Amino acid sequence: MDELIKQVSERSGISEAQARTAVETVVGFIKERLPSPIAGQVDGVLSSQAGAIGSGIDAVKDRAGDMLGGLGGMFGKKD
Repeated sequence: MDELIKQVSERSGISEAQARTAVETVVGFIKERLPSPIAGQVDGVLSSQAGAIGSGIDAVKDRAGDMLGGLGGMFGKKD
């Protein structure tokens, strides 16, 4: 998350403390609106090292796909 904070600070021209507050607010807002299994993975993706971020994002995508597929079954989608 530090890299994201740094980029927000640099691109917006605000201090890193202000950027941290902004990023934490946005991340909290997003996590509140996601299904809990996915919201729980957000911190993991944001705290991953740069090389591991791709695999973290893939895990979130896979989990989201599984959940959406399950929702389709609930609404009568036939395989």
